Amino acid sequence: MGHQHHHHHATSAEVAGNRRRLAVALALTATYMVAEVVGGIAANSLALLADAGHMFSDAAALGLSLVAVVLAQRPATSQRTYGFHRAEILAALTNGAALLVLSVLIAREAWERLSAPPEVQGELMLAVAFGGLVINLVNLRILSRGRESSINIRGAWLHVAADTLGSAGAISAGAVIYLFGWRWADPVASFIIAALVLYSAWGLVRETLDVLMEGVPRGISIQEVTEALKGLPGVRDAHDLHVWSLTSGRNIATIHLVIDEGADHQGIIDGANRTLADRFAIQHATIQVEHDELASQCNPCGPGAAVS
Repeated sequence: MGHQHHHHHATSAEVAGNRRRLAVALALTATYMVAEVVGGIAANSLALLADAGHMFSDAAALGLSLVAVVLAQRPATSQRTYGFHRAEILAALTNGAALLVLSVLIAREAWERLSAPPEVQGELMLAVAFGGLVINLVNLRILSRGRESSINIRGAWLHVAADTLGSAGAISAGAVIYLFGWRWADPVASFIIAALVLYSAWGLVRETLDVLMEGVPRGISIQEVTEALKGLPGVRDAHDLHVWSLTSGRNIATIHLVIDEGADHQGIIDGANRTLADRFAIQHATIQVEHDELASQCNPCGPGAAVS
């Protein structure tokens, strides 16, 4: 019976790139957030203040994501043997939960204003919201490169994307008010912003909960992994397979392989590691090889628990 595991770590360049992108986006967001607060108060615009409030949440989200990126690079300890990688997942979950709360608050205020729309200075609202849109588009561009590989960066990107929609909504409302004097456009735009924020936030929260509950990562089929490993030369069966994510891009698996008598243990382990890495993006695997008589003693993962 033998064990082996294989590691993969994010490169320092990827980490440094994500840290730099978050820092730049945070600086831009915090700077313009102040301008939107001032402009929203001066224009008496809920859509603009809602957008400024979301920009504040963006700044907090970006700051949280930045801290998580730094924290995740701390080395493992005897108490936290996997290190601090889950800090990024917790940051993403916090960002998603904050967005859910924000969407409810915006919708509630919009409902109150819909019954008696206040006077809004559409021209000022339009000008400030346009500036916010430009800042958000720049931030989206900055963060886009890291969002596919990191759920933490994706959470920050979703914050900015939702705020970009908010800026677009504020611009649309400002234009309608300026051209036609329809004050109800402001709370209606706020409702649309709230709905879009709610939609994006729920997807992020669901994905982070999947990671925290150690669900099988997206795109990986337990059945396909099992069949691929059972197809390796010298492997008679595969059972007790578990696959989960430590954080974005760090998929982990454990499995027991029942092998032929006299088979090359190390060769089978090496082949299994290559299969898991190349076909399923599982870069950290702990593999136990055993013979039939030992597999029957494997508790609780005997033949009755085989994954098939």
